[in-house]
Amino acid sequence: MTPRFRCIPLGGLGEIGRNMMVLEYDRDIVIIDVGVMFPENEMLGVDLVIPDVSYLLDKVDRIRGIIITHGHEDHTGSLPYVLPQLGFPPIWATTLTAGLISVKLKEHRLTDRVAINVISPGKEVRFGALRAEFFRVCHSIPDGVGVALHTPAGLVVHTGDFKFDYTPVDRRQTDFARLAALGAQGVLCLFSDSTHADQAGYTPSERVVGEALDGYFAAARGRIIVTTFASLISRIQQVIDTAARYDRRVGIIGRSMVQNVTIAQELGYLTAPPGVLLKAEELGQLKQLPPRQVVLITTGSQGEPTSALTRMANRDHRQIEIVPGDTVIMSAGPIPGNEELVHRTIDNLFRLGANVLWGHETNVHVSGHASQEELKLMLSLVRPKYFVPVHGEYRHLILHARIAQGLGIPPQNIFVIEDGEVLEIGPERGEVTEHVSAGYVFVDGLGVGDVGQVVLRDRQALAQDGILIVTITVDRHTGLPIAGPDIVSRGFVYVRENEELVEKARAQVQLALRASPAVSRDDEARQVDWQYVKNKIRDVLSRFVYEQTRRRPMILPLVMEV
Repeated sequence: MTPRFRCIPLGGLGEIGRNMMVLEYDRDIVIIDVGVMFPENEMLGVDLVIPDVSYLLDKVDRIRGIIITHGHEDHTGSLPYVLPQLGFPPIWATTLTAGLISVKLKEHRLTDRVAINVISPGKEVRFGALRAEFFRVCHSIPDGVGVALHTPAGLVVHTGDFKFDYTPVDRRQTDFARLAALGAQGVLCLFSDSTHADQAGYTPSERVVGEALDGYFAAARGRIIVTTFASLISRIQQVIDTAARYDRRVGIIGRSMVQNVTIAQELGYLTAPPGVLLKAEELGQLKQLPPRQVVLITTGSQGEPTSALTRMANRDHRQIEIVPGDTVIMSAGPIPGNEELVHRTIDNLFRLGANVLWGHETNVHVSGHASQEELKLMLSLVRPKYFVPVHGEYRHLILHARIAQGLGIPPQNIFVIEDGEVLEIGPERGEVTEHVSAGYVFVDGLGVGDVGQVVLRDRQALAQDGILIVTITVDRHTGLPIAGPDIVSRGFVYVRENEELVEKARAQVQLALRASPAVSRDDEARQVDWQYVKNKIRDVLSRFVYEQTRRRPMILPLVMEV
Protein backbone atom coordinates (compact mmCIF):
# COMPACT_ATOMS: atom_id res chain seq x y z
CA MET A 1 0.00 0.00 0.00
CA THR A 2 1.38 3.42 -0.98
CA PRO A 3 2.04 5.60 2.08
CA ARG A 4 -0.02 8.71 2.39
CA PHE A 5 1.42 12.21 2.50
CA ARG A 6 1.47 13.69 6.02
CA CYS A 7 1.30 17.36 7.00
CA ILE A 8 2.14 18.37 10.58
CA PRO A 9 1.99 22.12 11.36
CA LEU A 10 4.10 22.96 14.41
CA GLY A 11 3.28 26.67 14.26
CA GLY A 12 1.50 29.33 12.22
CA LEU A 13 -2.02 27.86 12.13
CA GLY A 14 -4.43 29.61 14.47
CA GLU A 15 -1.88 32.36 15.20
CA ILE A 16 0.20 35.05 13.51
CA GLY A 17 3.88 34.03 13.39
CA ARG A 18 5.85 30.96 14.47
CA ASN A 19 5.36 29.46 11.00
CA MET A 20 6.69 25.90 10.74
CA MET A 21 5.27 23.14 8.56
CA VAL A 22 6.53 19.55 8.57
CA LEU A 23 5.81 17.63 5.35
CA GLU A 24 6.38 13.89 5.52
CA TYR A 25 6.22 10.97 3.11
CA ASP A 26 7.34 7.51 4.21
CA ARG A 27 10.92 7.97 5.55
CA ASP A 28 11.47 11.48 4.17
CA ILE A 29 10.74 14.73 6.01
CA VAL A 30 10.97 18.26 4.63
CA ILE A 31 10.38 21.30 6.84
CA ILE A 32 9.07 24.57 5.40
CA ASP A 33 10.01 27.64 7.48
CA VAL A 34 11.08 27.84 11.12
CA GLY A 35 9.64 31.11 12.39
CA VAL A 36 9.30 32.99 15.63
CA MET A 37 6.30 34.65 17.27
CA PHE A 38 6.55 37.77 19.38
CA PRO A 39 5.11 37.42 22.89
CA GLU A 40 1.53 38.38 23.67
CA ASN A 41 0.72 40.84 26.47
CA GLU A 42 0.17 38.13 29.08
CA MET A 43 3.55 36.48 28.35
CA LEU A 44 5.35 38.66 30.88
CA GLY A 45 9.13 38.78 30.54
CA VAL A 46 9.19 36.47 27.52
CA ASP A 47 11.41 37.60 24.63
CA LEU A 48 10.33 35.20 21.88
CA VAL A 49 7.98 32.27 21.30
CA ILE A 50 9.31 29.39 19.20
CA PRO A 51 7.81 26.08 18.00
CA ASP A 52 7.85 22.88 20.04
CA VAL A 53 9.81 20.40 17.92
CA SER A 54 9.48 17.40 20.24
CA TYR A 55 7.62 15.53 17.46
CA LEU A 56 10.81 15.57 15.39
CA LEU A 57 13.36 14.65 18.06
CA ASP A 58 13.19 10.90 17.35
CA LYS A 59 13.07 11.49 13.57
CA VAL A 60 16.20 13.61 13.15
CA ASP A 61 17.78 11.06 10.78
CA ARG A 62 14.77 11.39 8.45
CA ILE A 63 14.92 15.18 8.04
CA ARG A 64 16.23 15.81 4.52
CA GLY A 65 16.29 19.60 4.73
CA ILE A 66 14.66 22.87 5.75
CA ILE A 67 13.22 25.17 3.08
CA ILE A 68 12.87 28.85 4.00
CA THR A 69 10.41 30.70 1.77
CA HIS A 70 11.58 34.26 2.61
CA GLY A 71 13.58 36.28 5.10
CA HIS A 72 11.00 37.57 7.59
CA GLU A 73 11.43 36.77 11.28
CA ASP A 74 8.15 34.84 11.48
CA HIS A 75 9.67 32.37 9.00
CA THR A 76 13.36 32.37 10.04
CA GLY A 77 13.59 33.61 13.63
CA SER A 78 13.56 30.22 15.41
CA LEU A 79 16.40 28.70 13.39
CA PRO A 80 19.13 29.42 16.01
CA TYR A 81 17.05 27.68 18.69
CA VAL A 82 15.64 24.78 16.67
CA LEU A 83 18.64 23.74 14.55
CA PRO A 84 20.70 22.36 17.48
CA GLN A 85 17.74 20.23 18.57
CA LEU A 86 17.36 18.77 15.06
CA GLY A 87 21.01 17.94 14.42
CA PHE A 88 21.64 20.91 12.10
CA PRO A 89 19.87 19.73 8.92
CA PRO A 90 20.79 21.62 5.72
CA ILE A 91 18.90 24.81 4.86
CA TRP A 92 17.67 25.78 1.40
CA ALA A 93 16.85 29.43 0.65
CA THR A 94 17.11 32.08 -2.04
CA THR A 95 20.12 34.40 -2.17
CA LEU A 96 18.80 37.28 -0.03
CA THR A 97 17.06 34.95 2.43
CA ALA A 98 20.26 32.91 2.81
CA GLY A 99 22.21 36.10 3.48
CA LEU A 100 19.79 37.24 6.21
CA ILE A 101 19.86 33.77 7.79
CA SER A 102 23.68 33.81 7.79
CA VAL A 103 23.67 37.06 9.77
CA LYS A 104 21.27 35.54 12.29
CA LEU A 105 23.28 32.34 12.71
CA LYS A 106 26.52 34.29 13.00
CA GLU A 107 25.12 36.12 16.04
CA HIS A 108 24.52 32.74 17.69
CA ARG A 109 27.91 31.35 16.55
CA LEU A 110 26.30 28.59 14.51
CA THR A 111 27.49 29.53 11.03
CA ASP A 112 30.10 26.77 10.80
CA ARG A 113 27.63 24.06 11.85
CA VAL A 114 24.93 24.67 9.24
CA ALA A 115 25.03 24.15 5.48
CA ILE A 116 23.02 26.89 3.72
CA ASN A 117 22.25 26.05 0.10
CA VAL A 118 21.15 28.77 -2.30
CA ILE A 119 18.13 28.09 -4.51
CA SER A 120 16.45 30.14 -7.20
CA PRO A 121 12.96 30.14 -8.73
CA GLY A 122 12.62 27.49 -11.42
CA LYS A 123 15.20 25.20 -9.85
CA GLU A 124 14.56 21.79 -8.28
CA VAL A 125 16.05 19.97 -5.28
CA ARG A 126 15.71 16.28 -4.43
CA PHE A 127 14.88 15.34 -0.83
CA GLY A 128 14.87 11.55 -0.86
CA ALA A 129 11.64 10.44 -2.53
CA LEU A 130 10.45 14.06 -2.59
CA ARG A 131 11.30 16.61 -5.25
CA ALA A 132 10.86 20.32 -4.55
CA GLU A 133 10.70 23.06 -7.15
CA PHE A 134 10.48 26.75 -6.36
CA PHE A 135 8.37 29.47 -7.97
CA ARG A 136 8.62 33.21 -7.45
CA VAL A 137 6.00 35.05 -5.36
CA CYS A 138 5.67 38.73 -4.50
CA HIS A 139 5.74 39.69 -0.86
CA SER A 140 6.99 42.68 1.14
CA ILE A 141 10.56 41.41 0.92
CA PRO A 142 12.46 40.44 -2.26
CA ASP A 143 13.35 36.86 -3.14
CA GLY A 144 10.22 35.18 -1.78
CA VAL A 145 9.29 31.77 -3.16
CA GLY A 146 6.55 29.21 -2.97
CA VAL A 147 7.22 25.47 -3.03
CA ALA A 148 5.83 22.77 -5.30
CA LEU A 149 6.59 19.42 -3.68
CA HIS A 150 6.34 16.40 -5.97
CA THR A 151 5.54 13.31 -3.91
CA PRO A 152 4.59 9.74 -4.88
CA ALA A 153 1.14 10.55 -3.45
CA GLY A 154 0.69 13.61 -5.65
CA LEU A 155 1.74 17.23 -6.17
CA VAL A 156 1.59 19.51 -3.13
CA VAL A 157 1.86 23.31 -3.39
CA HIS A 158 2.80 25.67 -0.52
CA THR A 159 2.45 29.36 -1.42
CA GLY A 160 4.56 30.85 1.36
CA ASP A 161 3.55 34.44 2.10
CA PHE A 162 2.37 36.13 -1.08
CA LYS A 163 0.34 38.78 -2.83
CA PHE A 164 -0.24 39.49 -6.52
CA ASP A 165 1.61 42.77 -7.07
CA TYR A 166 1.77 43.80 -10.71
CA THR A 167 4.21 46.65 -10.00
CA PRO A 168 6.62 45.37 -7.31
CA VAL A 169 9.65 47.44 -6.33
CA ASP A 170 12.09 44.82 -7.66
CA ARG A 171 9.96 44.36 -10.85
CA ARG A 172 9.76 40.60 -10.29
CA GLN A 173 6.15 39.48 -10.36
CA THR A 174 4.63 36.29 -8.99
CA ASP A 175 5.11 33.50 -11.53
CA PHE A 176 1.54 33.20 -12.80
CA ALA A 177 2.57 30.95 -15.66
CA ARG A 178 4.17 28.35 -13.41
CA LEU A 179 1.21 28.35 -11.03
CA ALA A 180 -1.13 27.75 -13.97
CA ALA A 181 1.15 24.97 -15.27
CA LEU A 182 1.15 23.28 -11.87
CA GLY A 183 -2.63 23.51 -11.79
CA ALA A 184 -2.79 21.87 -15.22
CA GLN A 185 -0.63 18.98 -13.95
CA GLY A 186 -3.11 18.33 -11.17
CA VAL A 187 -2.46 19.48 -7.60
CA LEU A 188 -3.32 17.10 -4.78
CA CYS A 189 -3.23 19.74 -2.03
CA LEU A 190 -2.71 23.49 -1.73
CA PHE A 191 -1.43 25.18 1.44
CA SER A 192 -2.15 28.90 1.04
CA ASP A 193 -1.40 32.06 3.07
CA SER A 194 -4.52 33.24 4.96
CA THR A 195 -3.23 36.33 6.79
CA HIS A 196 -5.54 38.75 4.96
CA ALA A 197 -8.47 36.45 4.26
CA ASP A 198 -10.65 38.96 6.11
CA GLN A 199 -9.73 41.80 3.73
CA ALA A 200 -12.02 42.37 0.75
CA GLY A 201 -10.71 43.23 -2.71
CA TYR A 202 -7.01 43.42 -3.58
CA THR A 203 -3.97 44.35 -1.51
CA PRO A 204 -2.51 47.61 -2.88
CA SER A 205 0.77 47.54 -4.78
CA GLU A 206 4.03 48.70 -3.27
CA ARG A 207 3.87 51.48 -5.86
CA VAL A 208 1.19 53.15 -3.70
CA VAL A 209 3.74 53.54 -0.90
CA GLY A 210 6.31 55.04 -3.28
CA GLU A 211 3.81 57.65 -4.48
CA ALA A 212 2.82 58.51 -0.90
CA LEU A 213 6.45 58.85 0.20
CA ASP A 214 7.11 61.19 -2.70
CA GLY A 215 4.33 63.51 -1.55
CA TYR A 216 5.46 63.54 2.07
CA PHE A 217 9.10 64.12 1.15
CA ALA A 218 8.07 67.05 -1.06
CA ALA A 219 6.08 68.65 1.78
CA ALA A 220 8.58 68.10 4.61
CA ARG A 221 10.73 71.10 5.50
CA GLY A 222 12.71 69.41 8.25
CA ARG A 223 14.33 66.08 8.95
CA ILE A 224 12.48 62.89 7.94
CA ILE A 225 12.63 59.73 10.06
CA VAL A 226 11.20 56.54 8.55
CA THR A 227 10.67 53.43 10.63
CA THR A 228 9.88 50.02 9.18
CA PHE A 229 10.74 46.35 9.66
CA ALA A 230 14.47 45.72 9.39
CA SER A 231 13.83 42.96 6.85
CA LEU A 232 11.52 45.05 4.63
CA ILE A 233 14.23 45.63 2.03
CA SER A 234 11.80 46.78 -0.68
CA ARG A 235 10.51 49.59 1.56
CA ILE A 236 14.04 50.67 2.44
CA GLN A 237 14.82 50.82 -1.29
CA GLN A 238 11.80 53.07 -1.85
CA VAL A 239 12.92 55.44 0.90
CA ILE A 240 16.45 55.64 -0.54
CA ASP A 241 15.11 56.28 -4.05
CA THR A 242 12.79 59.03 -2.81
CA ALA A 243 15.56 60.61 -0.73
CA ALA A 244 17.81 60.72 -3.77
CA ARG A 245 15.12 62.58 -5.78
CA TYR A 246 14.90 65.25 -3.08
CA ASP A 247 18.66 65.60 -2.51
CA ARG A 248 18.59 64.10 0.96
CA ARG A 249 21.26 61.89 2.49
CA VAL A 250 20.22 58.70 4.28
CA GLY A 251 21.46 57.30 7.58
CA ILE A 252 20.61 53.83 8.89
CA ILE A 253 19.92 53.55 12.64
CA GLY A 254 19.48 50.33 14.63
CA ARG A 255 21.65 47.22 14.77
CA SER A 256 19.33 44.84 12.90
CA MET A 257 18.56 47.48 10.28
CA VAL A 258 22.27 48.12 9.67
CA GLN A 259 22.98 44.39 9.37
CA ASN A 260 20.17 43.74 6.89
CA VAL A 261 20.95 46.78 4.76
CA THR A 262 24.61 45.77 4.62
CA ILE A 263 23.89 42.21 3.49
CA ALA A 264 21.26 43.38 0.97
CA GLN A 265 23.77 45.80 -0.55
CA GLU A 266 26.46 43.14 -0.74
CA LEU A 267 24.09 40.76 -2.54
CA GLY A 268 22.78 43.42 -4.94
CA TYR A 269 19.21 43.58 -3.59
CA LEU A 270 19.59 47.17 -2.40
CA THR A 271 21.20 49.95 -4.39
CA ALA A 272 21.79 53.63 -3.75
CA PRO A 273 23.22 56.44 -5.90
CA PRO A 274 26.74 57.44 -4.86
CA GLY A 275 26.83 59.63 -1.77
CA VAL A 276 23.18 59.12 -0.76
CA LEU A 277 23.52 56.27 1.75
CA LEU A 278 25.95 57.03 4.56
CA LYS A 279 28.13 54.34 6.07
CA ALA A 280 28.04 53.71 9.81
CA GLU A 281 31.23 55.65 10.41
CA GLU A 282 29.83 58.63 8.45
CA LEU A 283 26.66 59.14 10.52
CA GLY A 284 28.28 62.00 12.40
CA GLN A 285 28.06 64.05 9.19
CA LEU A 286 24.26 64.18 9.53
CA LYS A 287 24.54 66.74 12.35
CA GLN A 288 26.40 69.06 10.01
CA LEU A 289 23.69 68.96 7.32
CA PRO A 290 20.55 71.15 7.24
CA PRO A 291 17.51 69.15 8.46
CA ARG A 292 15.89 69.38 4.99
CA GLN A 293 18.76 67.26 3.63
CA VAL A 294 18.50 64.40 6.12
CA VAL A 295 16.57 61.11 6.15
CA LEU A 296 16.94 58.49 8.87
CA ILE A 297 15.73 54.91 8.43
CA THR A 298 15.37 53.23 11.79
CA THR A 299 14.04 50.23 13.69
CA GLY A 300 11.14 50.58 16.12
CA SER A 301 8.02 50.26 13.98
CA GLN A 302 6.50 47.94 16.62
CA GLY A 303 7.28 50.15 19.60
CA GLU A 304 9.86 47.68 20.93
CA PRO A 305 11.21 49.15 24.20
CA THR A 306 14.88 48.87 23.22
CA SER A 307 14.50 49.88 19.57
CA ALA A 308 16.04 53.05 18.16
CA LEU A 309 12.77 54.94 17.51
CA THR A 310 11.35 54.16 20.95
CA ARG A 311 14.53 55.42 22.58
CA MET A 312 14.30 58.60 20.48
CA ALA A 313 10.67 59.05 21.58
CA ASN A 314 11.76 58.58 25.22
CA ARG A 315 14.66 61.03 24.87
CA ASP A 316 17.30 58.45 25.72
CA HIS A 317 18.91 57.80 22.32
CA ARG A 318 22.63 58.62 22.38
CA GLN A 319 22.80 60.16 18.90
CA ILE A 320 19.36 61.32 17.76
CA GLU A 321 17.05 63.82 19.50
CA ILE A 322 13.53 64.43 18.21
CA VAL A 323 12.91 68.16 17.63
CA PRO A 324 9.91 70.19 16.41
CA GLY A 325 9.77 70.09 12.63
CA ASP A 326 10.76 66.41 12.34
CA THR A 327 8.49 64.21 10.22
CA VAL A 328 8.23 60.61 11.42
CA ILE A 329 6.78 58.06 8.98
CA MET A 330 5.60 54.76 10.50
CA SER A 331 5.94 52.58 7.40
CA ALA A 332 4.70 49.32 8.95
CA GLY A 333 1.46 48.06 10.44
CA PRO A 334 1.42 46.96 14.09
CA ILE A 335 1.63 43.23 14.69
CA PRO A 336 -1.51 42.08 16.57
CA GLY A 337 -0.83 42.65 20.26
CA ASN A 338 1.69 45.47 19.67
CA GLU A 339 -0.87 48.24 19.15
CA GLU A 340 -0.47 49.69 22.64
CA LEU A 341 3.32 49.95 22.35
CA VAL A 342 3.07 51.55 18.90
CA HIS A 343 0.47 54.11 20.01
CA ARG A 344 2.53 55.02 23.08
CA THR A 345 5.54 55.70 20.86
CA ILE A 346 3.42 57.83 18.52
CA ASP A 347 2.07 59.84 21.47
CA ASN A 348 5.59 60.47 22.77
CA LEU A 349 6.77 61.60 19.33
CA PHE A 350 3.90 64.09 19.11
CA ARG A 351 4.78 65.40 22.59
CA LEU A 352 8.26 66.20 21.33
CA GLY A 353 6.85 68.23 18.44
CA ALA A 354 7.22 65.73 15.58
CA ASN A 355 4.63 65.30 12.85
CA VAL A 356 3.82 61.57 12.77
CA LEU A 357 2.30 59.79 9.77
CA TRP A 358 0.83 56.34 10.30
CA GLY A 359 -2.18 54.20 9.44
CA HIS A 360 -3.86 53.02 6.25
CA GLU A 361 -5.21 56.44 5.28
CA THR A 362 -1.69 57.81 4.84
CA ASN A 363 -0.65 55.01 2.42
CA VAL A 364 2.80 54.83 4.03
CA HIS A 365 2.43 51.07 4.40
CA VAL A 366 0.75 48.28 2.47
CA SER A 367 0.59 44.64 3.42
CA GLY A 368 2.57 41.90 1.78
CA HIS A 369 -0.33 39.46 2.05
CA ALA A 370 -3.04 38.63 -0.47
CA SER A 371 -6.59 39.86 0.08
CA GLN A 372 -9.74 37.94 -0.84
CA GLU A 373 -9.71 38.47 -4.62
CA GLU A 374 -6.05 37.41 -4.85
CA LEU A 375 -6.76 34.32 -2.74
CA LYS A 376 -9.51 33.45 -5.22
CA LEU A 377 -7.06 33.87 -8.10
CA MET A 378 -4.50 31.59 -6.43
CA LEU A 379 -7.14 28.89 -5.91
CA SER A 380 -8.35 29.27 -9.50
CA LEU A 381 -4.84 28.95 -10.93
CA VAL A 382 -3.80 25.94 -8.85
CA ARG A 383 -7.18 24.11 -8.77
CA PRO A 384 -6.29 21.73 -5.92
CA LYS A 385 -8.23 18.62 -4.95
CA TYR A 386 -7.64 19.31 -1.24
CA PHE A 387 -7.16 22.68 0.39
CA VAL A 388 -5.55 23.67 3.72
CA PRO A 389 -5.53 27.35 4.74
CA VAL A 390 -2.32 28.25 6.63
CA HIS A 391 -0.62 31.27 8.20
CA GLY A 392 -3.31 33.08 10.14
CA GLU A 393 -5.45 33.23 13.23
CA TYR A 394 -8.41 30.86 13.35
CA ARG A 395 -10.88 33.38 11.88
CA HIS A 396 -8.57 33.85 8.90
CA LEU A 397 -8.42 30.09 8.29
CA ILE A 398 -12.22 29.81 8.45
CA LEU A 399 -12.78 32.72 6.07
CA HIS A 400 -10.21 31.33 3.62
CA ALA A 401 -11.94 27.95 3.77
CA ARG A 402 -15.24 29.65 2.90
CA ILE A 403 -13.59 31.34 -0.09
CA ALA A 404 -12.39 27.94 -1.32
CA GLN A 405 -15.84 26.44 -0.85
CA GLY A 406 -17.35 29.34 -2.80
CA LEU A 407 -15.06 28.46 -5.70
CA GLY A 408 -16.36 24.90 -5.83
CA ILE A 409 -13.99 22.88 -3.65
CA PRO A 410 -16.15 20.34 -1.76
CA PRO A 411 -16.35 21.01 2.01
CA GLN A 412 -15.07 17.49 2.76
CA ASN A 413 -11.87 18.34 0.83
CA ILE A 414 -11.15 21.47 2.88
CA PHE A 415 -9.25 21.01 6.15
CA VAL A 416 -9.11 23.79 8.73
CA ILE A 417 -6.47 22.42 11.08
CA GLU A 418 -4.41 23.94 13.88
CA ASP A 419 -0.93 23.43 15.23
CA GLY A 420 -0.18 19.83 16.12
CA GLU A 421 -2.98 18.20 14.11
CA VAL A 422 -1.63 15.55 11.74
CA LEU A 423 -3.32 15.58 8.35
CA GLU A 424 -2.86 12.52 6.12
CA ILE A 425 -3.72 12.91 2.44
CA GLY A 426 -3.92 10.30 -0.28
CA PRO A 427 -5.38 10.27 -3.79
CA GLU A 428 -8.71 9.00 -2.46
CA ARG A 429 -9.20 10.83 0.84
CA GLY A 430 -7.71 12.98 3.53
CA GLU A 431 -8.23 12.94 7.29
CA VAL A 432 -6.83 14.20 10.58
CA THR A 433 -5.39 11.09 12.23
CA GLU A 434 -3.72 12.29 15.44
CA HIS A 435 -2.51 15.26 17.45
CA VAL A 436 1.13 15.84 18.42
CA SER A 437 2.73 18.28 20.84
CA ALA A 438 2.93 21.75 19.29
CA GLY A 439 2.68 24.17 22.19
CA TYR A 440 4.61 27.32 22.92
CA VAL A 441 8.27 27.22 23.88
CA PHE A 442 9.37 30.47 25.49
CA VAL A 443 12.75 32.16 25.09
CA ASP A 444 13.61 34.35 28.08
CA GLY A 445 17.12 35.76 28.04
CA LEU A 446 19.50 32.85 27.53
CA GLY A 447 16.91 30.31 28.67
CA VAL A 448 15.00 28.29 26.08
CA GLY A 449 12.02 26.35 27.36
CA ASP A 450 12.79 26.86 31.05
CA VAL A 451 9.86 29.26 31.42
CA GLY A 452 6.52 27.45 31.29
CA GLN A 453 2.89 28.12 32.08
CA VAL A 454 3.45 27.79 35.84
CA VAL A 455 6.13 30.48 35.77
CA LEU A 456 3.95 32.72 33.62
CA ARG A 457 1.04 32.31 36.03
CA ASP A 458 3.33 33.36 38.87
CA ARG A 459 4.48 36.40 36.91
CA GLN A 460 0.88 37.36 36.16
CA ALA A 461 -0.03 37.02 39.84
CA LEU A 462 2.93 39.20 40.79
CA ALA A 463 1.96 41.78 38.19
CA GLN A 464 -1.67 41.90 39.33
CA ASP A 465 -1.45 41.89 43.15
CA GLY A 466 2.24 41.85 44.09
CA ILE A 467 3.96 39.73 46.72
CA LEU A 468 4.21 39.55 50.51
CA ILE A 469 7.36 37.96 51.94
CA VAL A 470 6.87 36.78 55.54
CA THR A 471 10.00 36.00 57.59
CA ILE A 472 9.57 34.37 61.00
CA THR A 473 11.83 32.56 63.49
CA VAL A 474 10.32 29.50 65.23
CA ASP A 475 11.50 27.36 68.14
CA ARG A 476 12.49 23.99 66.64
CA HIS A 477 11.17 22.10 69.69
CA THR A 478 7.89 23.90 70.42
CA GLY A 479 6.88 25.26 67.03
CA LEU A 480 6.16 28.62 68.68
CA PRO A 481 7.29 31.92 67.11
CA ILE A 482 10.34 33.51 68.75
CA ALA A 483 10.90 36.53 66.53
CA GLY A 484 8.83 38.17 63.85
CA PRO A 485 7.07 37.85 61.63
CA ASP A 486 8.65 40.55 59.47
CA ILE A 487 6.58 41.35 56.39
CA VAL A 488 8.03 42.80 53.19
CA SER A 489 5.64 44.07 50.50
CA ARG A 490 6.48 44.46 46.83
CA GLY A 491 3.76 45.52 44.43
CA PHE A 492 1.03 45.07 47.06
CA VAL A 493 1.06 48.08 49.41
CA TYR A 494 3.64 50.66 50.43
CA VAL A 495 4.47 49.56 53.97
CA ARG A 496 5.15 53.04 55.38
CA GLU A 497 1.70 54.22 54.35
CA ASN A 498 -0.05 51.05 55.57
CA GLU A 499 1.62 50.33 58.90
CA GLU A 500 -1.68 49.54 60.62
CA LEU A 501 -2.54 46.86 58.04
CA VAL A 502 0.93 45.31 58.30
CA GLU A 503 0.80 45.26 62.12
CA LYS A 504 -2.57 43.52 62.07
CA ALA A 505 -1.20 40.97 59.59
CA ARG A 506 1.74 40.24 61.91
CA ALA A 507 -0.62 39.74 64.82
CA GLN A 508 -2.77 37.34 62.83
CA VAL A 509 0.23 35.15 61.97
CA GLN A 510 1.51 35.09 65.56
CA LEU A 511 -1.92 34.26 66.96
CA ALA A 512 -2.44 31.41 64.49
CA LEU A 513 0.94 29.78 65.24
CA ARG A 514 0.55 30.08 69.02
CA ALA A 515 -2.97 28.63 68.90
CA SER A 516 -1.92 25.65 66.81
CA PRO A 517 1.83 24.87 67.01
CA ALA A 518 3.05 22.39 64.43
CA VAL A 519 4.73 19.88 66.72
CA SER A 520 4.22 16.14 66.78
CA ARG A 521 2.87 14.73 70.07
CA ASP A 522 5.54 12.04 70.29
CA ASP A 523 7.48 13.01 73.45
CA GLU A 524 10.51 11.01 72.35
CA ALA A 525 10.85 12.84 69.03
CA ARG A 526 9.12 16.18 69.18
CA GLN A 527 9.58 17.64 65.72
CA VAL A 528 8.22 20.70 63.95
CA ASP A 529 6.33 20.15 60.68
CA TRP A 530 7.79 23.03 58.70
CA GLN A 531 5.49 22.56 55.73
CA TYR A 532 2.54 22.89 58.10
CA VAL A 533 3.98 26.16 59.44
CA LYS A 534 4.39 27.59 55.94
CA ASN A 535 0.90 26.53 54.87
CA LYS A 536 -0.57 27.97 58.08
CA ILE A 537 1.09 31.34 57.46
CA ARG A 538 -0.01 31.37 53.85
CA ASP A 539 -3.65 30.43 54.63
CA VAL A 540 -4.11 32.83 57.55
CA LEU A 541 -2.47 35.76 55.78
CA SER A 542 -4.28 35.14 52.48
CA ARG A 543 -7.65 35.14 54.23
CA PHE A 544 -6.85 38.25 56.30
CA VAL A 545 -5.45 40.27 53.37
CA TYR A 546 -8.40 39.42 51.13
CA GLU A 547 -10.88 40.45 53.82
CA GLN A 548 -9.07 43.77 54.27
CA THR A 549 -8.22 44.66 50.66
CA ARG A 550 -10.05 42.25 48.31
CA ARG A 551 -6.65 41.47 46.77
CA ARG A 552 -4.75 38.22 46.53
CA PRO A 553 -0.99 38.88 46.57
CA MET A 554 1.44 36.00 46.31
CA ILE A 555 2.55 35.06 49.84
CA LEU A 556 6.03 33.63 50.31
CA PRO A 557 6.74 32.39 53.89
CA LEU A 558 10.39 32.07 54.98
CA VAL A 559 10.66 30.09 58.24
CA MET A 560 13.89 29.85 60.23
CA GLU A 561 14.34 27.45 63.16
CA VAL A 562 16.45 27.94 66.29
